[in-house]
This record gives sequence, C-alpha cells and structure tokens, in this order.
Amino acid sequence: MATTAKKTEIDPRDFLALDALLSDEERAIRDTVRQFVTEQVKPYVGEWFERGELPTELIPELARLGLFGMHLEGYGLPEASSVMYGLVCQELEAGDAGIRSLVSVQGSLSMYAIWKWGSEEQKQRWLPAMHAGEKIGCFGLTEPDAGSDPGSMRTTAKRDGADWILNGSKMWITNGSIADVAVVWARTEGGEINGFLVEKDMAGFEAPLMHHKLSLRASVTSELVLRDVRVPEENRFPEIASLRGPLSCLNEARFGIVFGVVGSARTCLETALDYAKERIVFGKPIAGYQLTQQKLAEMALEVNRGALVALHLGRMKDEGTLRPEHVSMGKMGNVRGALDVARTARSILGGNGITLEYPVIRHMNNLETVLTYEGTHEVHTLSVGKALTGENAFRS
Repeated sequence: MATTAKKTEIDPRDFLALDALLSDEERAIRDTVRQFVTEQVKPYVGEWFERGELPTELIPELARLGLFGMHLEGYGLPEASSVMYGLVCQELEAGDAGIRSLVSVQGSLSMYAIWKWGSEEQKQRWLPAMHAGEKIGCFGLTEPDAGSDPGSMRTTAKRDGADWILNGSKMWITNGSIADVAVVWARTEGGEINGFLVEKDMAGFEAPLMHHKLSLRASVTSELVLRDVRVPEENRFPEIASLRGPLSCLNEARFGIVFGVVGSARTCLETALDYAKERIVFGKPIAGYQLTQQKLAEMALEVNRGALVALHLGRMKDEGTLRPEHVSMGKMGNVRGALDVARTARSILGGNGITLEYPVIRHMNNLETVLTYEGTHEVHTLSVGKALTGENAFRS
C-alpha cells in the first residue's frame, strides 16, 4: 500500500529520532537542563575534575531548577514523572557523572528514604529544605567489608534509654562531607536493620573526605565515622526494620543511572564524531576510513539502544509495572555499553583522548565507578539470572 508519510531525516545526534517519542513537557525539562549543563557545567568541569572538587555554588542553581527530589510528591515537591526525572539524569551526566550523583543521591537516596520510610515529622522537617537545596543529605549503607552484601553490615545501633548509640563506619559516601543529614543504616541488637537520621553536628560523628580518586573527581566522596553517636528516637525511621528499606532506595538511584550513563555515552559519541570529521590523516578526515566508521556506527548503536531501554523502563515505572530486575538489566546493559562507547571514543581521539581538553577520558574514568556503585555489574547479572532461572546464585 502506498504511503505519503515523509521519511525521517537522519540526525547523527538522534539517529533513531527518539526525540519524537517524548512529550512537549518532557522535551522542555530536558532542554532546560541541557542548556544549564552546556552553559554552567561543560566549560568548567574539566578543571573541577583536575582539581578534585565539586563547587558548592552549583547546589542553589540545581535547586532553582527544582531537580532535588523532583520525582517525589507532597511536601512542596514537583511530582515529576519518572521519565522526566530520567531525562534530567541523562542531561546532567552528559556534563559529568559527579553532578548527576549529587542530584541522585540527594533525591533518590536521601530524600526518597525520608519520603518513603520517615515519620511525618521527619518529612516535614527535612524534605522541603532539601528540595530547596538548603539542606544536603547523604546515604550511609556501604561499609569497608559490606559493599555488595549489605546484610553483613557491622554498624550497630544499641538502645540506651530514649536514645540510640551508633557505632561503625561507612565508605564511598557521595555528598558525605557537605551533608547536613546522613541516612545511616545500622543493625540493632535484635538483628533488625533500622534507618537513622544522623545530623552533622551530633557528637562522635565525622565525615572526612576520601582523597586520591581517579574517577568521579568532580564529586564529594566521603567516609562516615560513628563513635558512640547518640541519636534520639525521633530520628529513627519508624516503619522499617529490614534490608527492604535501604534496598528500595537503591533501586530508585539505579533507575537514574540507567538514564544517566546514556548522557555520558552520547557526549563521547558526539565528541568522537566531531573530531573524526576534523582530524586529517593521509590527506582526508579519519571519518572517511572504514575502521573509524565501524567504530562510530557501533557507538551510535549503543547510545540509541541505551536510550530506548532507559525510555522504556521509564514508561514502565510511570505505569507501575517496573520491577527491580528490570532496573538491574537496564543498569547492567547501559553502563557496560556506555563504557564501551567511551573507550572507543578515546581510541578515535588518539593522544588527544587522554587530555582533559576533551571530555572523553573524564567520562571513561567516571564510568569505571558507575560500573561498580549502586550494585556491581556482577550483582546485577546475578539478579537477572535469578529472575530468568528461579535459582539464587548469591549464596550457597
């Protein structure tokens, strides 16, 4: 049957015309954040990365855009869709994964934990201030000896009259040293896992910066140290006493990563494409050589595939049909694909690929961390494997 539909023009930066799958509102928030990243992040983030710092002046700007906890409802929060939140993560990470981590830890870990499991008083006290960027939060689950196995945590909470005494340490905590409140998960004497809101000025609590990172350098990464920290009962989450609490929060953060890494990959692809058109070797641009075109085609495939997976999972989340195993598959595939794109882009840029004059090596290094945090690639593989087979390979 004949058709009069106009054929879609090929846009190298949106090869499958995925822009058409978004609503006007989704495109509007995406474009707003993209402009912010283009103007206020990309020109400077290489220097931030080199210095190993995150400028805190970004926090009120991110709050002004309404990005902290944007997908939550009530308490003055925007109640944006999951897809809109995902697109924001994608644009932020197109600038740098450290900036996306700041927003996702604030909203999908710290704020979400309070929103989901906190008391009404805790929600009223913290959520509006955190959305406004007036208070910063962090999320303390990972420990030196309990990363992928949080059930083995050693941080303890012991009842002492009307209070709790917390002892232990947490590692690799984004936002830790700038946080006003830390959501800390600890094991009680009865073996339950409880969440506590540890405030920065509580005696015995420290959050020293972790140094010597070669990845996520434009991000605050800290240790949390708790030595006989006295936490009042009103700072304990009242409704959760199991690992279901922290794991539900991790799933929120992982969802943002599924989108975010597409932003990293897209920036690497666009950088490599522009470079290949300009770099002259043996009398013509390297874009004209078969090997380079194969690399670019494979990179474009990964970027577009990852974007489609992320968008589909976002639609599922908005419909209420998304399961943690779906998110595991999304993180597992999209992070691996983004890392492959970054490494290939690095090779196209040759020697220039290792300098911070271009964003590729920075994204590549960041993705090495993203491959590991919020559940390692191996853990997500086993999560998908269990869903496929019905067999639990995590424990013997």
